Amino acid sequence: MKNCDTLVALNRCEGYRYDKIRAVIDQQFSAIKAEELLHPGIKVAVKPNLVVRADGTSGVCTHPLVTAAVCTWLMERGAEVVVAESPGGPYTPALLRSLYQGCGYREMAETYGVTLNEDCSHQSVSYPQGERCRLFDVITPILQADLIVDIAKLKSHCMMMFSGCSKNLFGVIPGLMKPEMHCRFPQKEEFAAMLVDLCEYVRPAICVMDGILAMEGNGPTGGSPKPMGVLAASRNPYAIDTVCCELAGMKQQEVWLLREAVRRGLCPGSLEEIPVEGDSFFSLAVSDFCMPESKSSDFIDRLPAFLRPLAQKITTPYPKIREKDCVGCGKCAQSCPQHTISLKNRKAQIHYQNCIHCFCCHEMCPQHVIDIRRFSLFRF
Repeated sequence: MKNCDTLVALNRCEGYRYDKIRAVIDQQFSAIKAEELLHPGIKVAVKPNLVVRADGTSGVCTHPLVTAAVCTWLMERGAEVVVAESPGGPYTPALLRSLYQGCGYREMAETYGVTLNEDCSHQSVSYPQGERCRLFDVITPILQADLIVDIAKLKSHCMMMFSGCSKNLFGVIPGLMKPEMHCRFPQKEEFAAMLVDLCEYVRPAICVMDGILAMEGNGPTGGSPKPMGVLAASRNPYAIDTVCCELAGMKQQEVWLLREAVRRGLCPGSLEEIPVEGDSFFSLAVSDFCMPESKSSDFIDRLPAFLRPLAQKITTPYPKIREKDCVGCGKCAQSCPQHTISLKNRKAQIHYQNCIHCFCCHEMCPQHVIDIRRFSLFRF
């Protein structure tokens, strides 16, 4: 594995100002030798994280000015650039336009001359090399591109522990086909393996992490904004994810997707093996990053084997709807892969017997009225 392939450029960047962000991107793309990947007329799809409508102060989505800085750098080198995303929920032009508007991307596109994709077609593609999944539905602009640039948001994640560049590519699966993937791969280990297959199929050539304002706690949408003042770039999505998750106090082996990537030899197995250029890792690391409430209970592995299944069942976190605050919009039911949620008297209800604890309902609730709970004795 070449150093250039795993090098992570890491820099402090406080606040969202285009000129400051662009200066850092220039420096980082030079460090990872991004320009050698381009040629005039190359078609580039830029994939930000726009999971739901949310402004730049929420920590939910890739900030539009980070995307603007990356896109202008590419366009200045002759690339034909389109920003493409498929958020949760239906994948339609009207909802896509609403998403761009709500996330500040429409204004960004007009200011910096960036093209936003509104083609909501998709195709089924075969990936015979996949270890867990060999067939994907992928949105058309990703398939039409010569090169993919992956711009993620540094966030904790209730199901996968961490949401970075590797997890961000789940957004190339169109709309309501995402719950189908959760249904096909309900366990964390197999879902993570599917995500690695997808990442290997898409193969992003350049990865950028927006950690200027991160999200801690019950991400990817229900957590709290966390100022970290970090921008990172790499050619390797697993290397950049390892550096950034460890900046937040998570260990590489705690993140299911990274554990799988290491097993396949796609990423070094420790932070020390990843070359980092720019600012000191230790100067940017934080010690008070809040983990998701769904984080596994470490004590289970220390129990006698015959007690572990019961302990796992008791300690498994679950989604809980605050019925008094529920507005009955039905987004949770629409996003549930197992169809375990129904509406009664304009209130959502979860039928737990078929719940797979994917937390899609928590992620997609626009009112943030779905909490993550666990048996009270084990919350500590």
